[in-house]
Amino acid sequence: MIRRYLIYLIRWQLSTPILAPVIAYFKHSPNPFGTRMDWLGSCVANLIGGLIFFWVDRFIFTTKKLDEPLWMVKAQVRCADCGQLGRGYRLVITENYDRTKDSAPQYRCEPCSQRKAEQLREKGITLE
Repeated sequence: MIRRYLIYLIRWQLSTPILAPVIAYFKHSPNPFGTRMDWLGSCVANLIGGLIFFWVDRFIFTTKKLDEPLWMVKAQVRCADCGQLGRGYRLVITENYDRTKDSAPQYRCEPCSQRKAEQLREKGITLE
């Protein structure tokens, strides 16, 4: 995480060569590429921006909102409940339910999957 944070801060600093001349232009600096203070101000502004917006961007781009539940379907699996061999269903993610990193996913035949879905509804998990 620290490595990603540092890379993000460096990425913000890459905009300094654009920001410093723009600041110089708008403050009518005698040097069109900006003074030393313009460059220092740009670096500090980019550092502060990077420190703040890393967390904002992380929140924005990692928040999951699905319109509908995500199911996985596999052929020829053994049902986790009844042991029947055939097509298996597994709810992966929906509101208040996320099994994307499940190390031992359980697939169920259609009747067992419907029973499991009803149990999840009773716990308040939305499946529609």
